[in-house]
Amino acid sequence: MAMNDDYVIETRDMSKSFRGFMAVTGVNLRVRRNTIHALIGPNGAGKTTCFNLITKFLQPSSGQILLNGRDVTRLKPAQVARRGMVRSFQISSVFPHLTVLENLRVALQRKMNNSFHFWRSDRCLDQLNDRARELIADVGLAEFEGALAAELPYGRKRGLELATTMALEPEVMLLDEPMAGMGTEDIQRTAELIRRVAQGRTVLMVEHNINVVADLSDTITVLQRGEILAEGSYAEISSNRDVITAYMGSEHE
Repeated sequence: MAMNDDYVIETRDMSKSFRGFMAVTGVNLRVRRNTIHALIGPNGAGKTTCFNLITKFLQPSSGQILLNGRDVTRLKPAQVARRGMVRSFQISSVFPHLTVLENLRVALQRKMNNSFHFWRSDRCLDQLNDRARELIADVGLAEFEGALAAELPYGRKRGLELATTMALEPEVMLLDEPMAGMGTEDIQRTAELIRRVAQGRTVLMVEHNINVVADLSDTITVLQRGEILAEGSYAEISSNRDVITAYMGSEHE
């Protein structure tokens, strides 16, 4: 059966067991193109396992994973990244002892035949500066261009990581708890960044902050015990009695 062109990611009866324990059971997830889709649920619901399966950090025990209608079930993370699906905040192009500008130039080199030619003179890479500065401005880091990545405040480091992800020009961005460890100001800034970079892209994210999920997401999938409990808009899932019991209630008790 062909995948609907409206959906970028689709899983079909995706399951994962660990030594007999079923962490994910028969998950059928569809992520619509050019939307922000959130995956939520109480602790132990299988969110991280689903995310790792889709991003190919784990192989499913059974079922299929499709990207733009093509079966990517057995591919490796680098292979799906080359097809346009990139997992943000876990890529290797952020170097703590390089400046913000230098980090972006490294990330941009991935699109060039001379990728990672560190020994070339700076002048050979100056052609990347304009695009690098555009990305830096997009994530609000223009004033930090010359700062070492290691010296950035935590929330600004997340902005840099997001910029380096954008440098890869992904069609699909997968964000694993992008607000983890942030204060209110950084959460607001990062949420706005996600909204901005999601224009023309598809975003799938795992996030515990329900206020962020409510504000950003077009569609929310709720997991419980490794299975899909409910799916829909925030208004729909927040009024679902099963969701309130399994997730909302546990979050606000």
